Amino acid sequence: MKSTLLSKENNVAKFTMDFTAEEFDKAVIRAYQKTKDQFRIDGFRKGKAPRSIIERYYGEGVFFEDAINELFKNEYPNAIKELDLEVVDMPNAEFSEIGHGKPMKIDIEVQLYPVVEVKDYMGVEVDERESEVTDDDVNVQIEMLQKRNSRLVVADRPAENGDTVILDYAGFVGDEQFEGGTAENQELVLGSGHFIPGFEEQLVGAKAGDKVDVKVTFPEEYHSDELAGKDAVFHCTVHEVKFEELPELDDEFVKDVSEFDTMDELRKDTFERLKESKELLAQNESKDTLIDKITEANKIEVPKSMVEDECDNMVRELEQQMMYQGMSVDMYMQFLGKDLDGLKDDMRPEAEKRVASRIILRSIANQEGLEVTDEDVEKELSRMAELYQMDQDQVKSLFGGDNLDYFKKDIIITKTINMLYDNAKINKVKSVIKSSSDDDSEKEEE
Repeated sequence: MKSTLLSKENNVAKFTMDFTAEEFDKAVIRAYQKTKDQFRIDGFRKGKAPRSIIERYYGEGVFFEDAINELFKNEYPNAIKELDLEVVDMPNAEFSEIGHGKPMKIDIEVQLYPVVEVKDYMGVEVDERESEVTDDDVNVQIEMLQKRNSRLVVADRPAENGDTVILDYAGFVGDEQFEGGTAENQELVLGSGHFIPGFEEQLVGAKAGDKVDVKVTFPEEYHSDELAGKDAVFHCTVHEVKFEELPELDDEFVKDVSEFDTMDELRKDTFERLKESKELLAQNESKDTLIDKITEANKIEVPKSMVEDECDNMVRELEQQMMYQGMSVDMYMQFLGKDLDGLKDDMRPEAEKRVASRIILRSIANQEGLEVTDEDVEKELSRMAELYQMDQDQVKSLFGGDNLDYFKKDIIITKTINMLYDNAKINKVKSVIKSSSDDDSEKEEE
């Protein structure tokens, strides 16, 4: 097969794929071998009729479609790789006259990854929050470390909010026990909100050995239609009540849980790590704002196929998020009262924005002549190996071969964003940015 580029303009490529008569005839033979069992010809056992006989009965072109599909499926990826084309949609194809002993030509027209002219992207003005680390921030981190090293101790008293109770329970609606409402030796932190509203509050005050009937009403939007809005009772048996015992915050604690010897050393290290984290967070916020401003200033039309692909990516991202929360996308859609099409409709504006931003960033890289060097690749592989605690050779095996092209595209995006940030006009703004461990939904400007 020979591929020839005819034109490449306005983000559309036109090229030909030329097959010799021998290549086409061999594809016809392969199509016959794969499908001959499907034909019944009088006088021949199934699958034993010669190709010439089948063609006489069903027409000369009976195997042509399968032959063409095989050639196209196998050779189209090779053609776009040979011609160095990055396509974003299914191609339009036209075929020459086809017949035994004849060469075949396919004329291809396909949408390419858009390259646009981007204006006014250097020296964009953005505000960046000054990152201040307070004693309270450090205290929160130390207390989190203290909490992670706590232990549960059996309490010889009634359960209080925050305690952990170990219990058996069985749920009933009326006289009927319902599926999924039974557990033994279940650990439950009172006040955690892990159970349906009203359940945990009724166990406050219970002691080991107590039997408690917990009466609740399932929410109307509960994921199980059989239980939604229903009154239920859980027959509970409390086995143990435990409370969290925290270690003393002293130098001995520091030696046990860190590489430091004193609380002062731990606090100093915590301060430095928080400062670095908050500065990085502030920079990333500024970079997001910078990208938004440049995208807003350069309105472009994005290919629908790329938007739909991004919607699919966003659904997969949502699936991962829901999985970590013990839910599924189907359950999430039930809560919203939407089907998959409705969910994608909600995602589409954000998908369009993401696609437009990537097109603009890669177009800027093209305009600036930015390239990915071997050093860039090695540096990023090393960073990912450290991040995922993997051997660098393992990371290389994951992103080698065909995946390396996708890996490099991510690197060029990062490289472009960093260049834009380095050339932006950054205005420092007084603020307090909470650490990533805090509720990141609140960031207060002074």
